[in-house]
Amino acid sequence: MSGSTLGTLFCVTNFGESHGPAIGCVIDGCPPGMALTEADIQHDLDRRRPGTSRFVTQRNEPDAVEILSGVFEGRTTGTPIALLIRNQDQRSKDYGEIARQFRPGHADYAYWHKYGLRDPRGGGRSSARLTAPTVAAGAVAKKWLKEKYGTQLRACMTQLGKLPIVFESWEHVQHNPFFAPVADVQRFEDYMDQLRKTHDSCGARIRVQASGVPVGLGEPLYDKLDADIAKVMMGLNAVKGVEIGAGFASVAQRGSTHGDALSPQGFASNHAGGVLGGISSGQDIEVSIAIKPTSSILTPRPSIDIDGQPVEVVTKGRHDPCVGIRAAPIAEALLALVLMDHALRQRAQCGDVRQLPGSIPASFSA
Repeated sequence: MSGSTLGTLFCVTNFGESHGPAIGCVIDGCPPGMALTEADIQHDLDRRRPGTSRFVTQRNEPDAVEILSGVFEGRTTGTPIALLIRNQDQRSKDYGEIARQFRPGHADYAYWHKYGLRDPRGGGRSSARLTAPTVAAGAVAKKWLKEKYGTQLRACMTQLGKLPIVFESWEHVQHNPFFAPVADVQRFEDYMDQLRKTHDSCGARIRVQASGVPVGLGEPLYDKLDADIAKVMMGLNAVKGVEIGAGFASVAQRGSTHGDALSPQGFASNHAGGVLGGISSGQDIEVSIAIKPTSSILTPRPSIDIDGQPVEVVTKGRHDPCVGIRAAPIAEALLALVLMDHALRQRAQCGDVRQLPGSIPASFSA
C-alpha cells in the first residue's frame, strides 16, 4: 500500500495493521553516532499508550518497542533503524457484524472502493493504532534535534468538544489524562463520562509547539516547512484542519498588526507561527490541529452494506470516545519528523553558508 513513507533524507516507513501480529517502522537516514536505547523511545510511547485512563480505549497494549537494527553498542550506525511493537490485546470478534457494513465517517467505504477489499478488524490500516510507530520514530528525531540544536517539542489540548481550555501552564499537561494545560480537569472528566453514557463521541483541538528551532529550515514553493507540517498533520487519523501561527484568525487581522515587527531585541509577536516564506525564522513553531469526533460509536446510525443495501450500524468494541485525548504525543512526533528531515536537508544544501549579521532573538517583551 503506497503512502506509508514520509521524509526526504530522514525517511520513515510505517507498516502493520491494528489486529496484525505487530506494527512498526523503518527509519532511513538517521545520522550515525547518536546514543539510542529502547528506553529513549519508550517514554513517548507510554504517553500515547491506550488503556491508561477510563477516558480512552481500554485496549491494553504494553507498546514495548524493540530495536531490530541500526544500533550497535548503544549508538546509531547510520543504517536503517527498524522498530517493532507487537500487538498483544486484539479482540477481532468485536468486528464480525461490521465486516460487511460501512461505518459512517470511517474509512470503510473509501478503502473498499479503492482496493476492492478491506480489513475490518479495528480499522486495519486506517486505525489510529498505526500512530504508535510514528511516535517511536518521532522520539528518535526529538532526541537528535535536542542534542543538535536544543529543540524542545510539546503539545497540549486547547479544546475538548464544546469546552474551550484556557491555557494556564505547560507544567499541568503531564499531570492529567487530557494533556490539558490547566490544574483542574474535573469538568472534562464529567463531560467525557456523560458522553460515554450517551454512546457518543467528540472532537478536540490540539496545540503543538517547537522551540529552539534554527533559522533556515524549509524550501521555497512546494517544500515549504509549513506546507510539510500541514501535510503530515493532515495524515494523522481524524485531523480535519491545520493552522500555523494565527491561522484562520489572520483573516480578521490587518497587515499593520499581523506582520511580526522586528527589532534588535527580537520579534515583537509570532502571528507567523515561526515560519516566513516557508522557512523557519527561529521563533517557536506554533501549530494547531482540529480532530473530528470518533467514527466508531454505539449509537445506531443508518448506512449501507457492501451490496448497497440499507443497514443500521452499531459499532461494538473498545474505542476512544475522543481520539484527541491521546493526540498530543503523536502531534509532537509528526512535527519532530518534519523538523528532523528539513534539518538534514538544510545541512546538506546550505551547510557551508556562513553565519550572517542581523540575527535577532526569537522574541522579546515590549
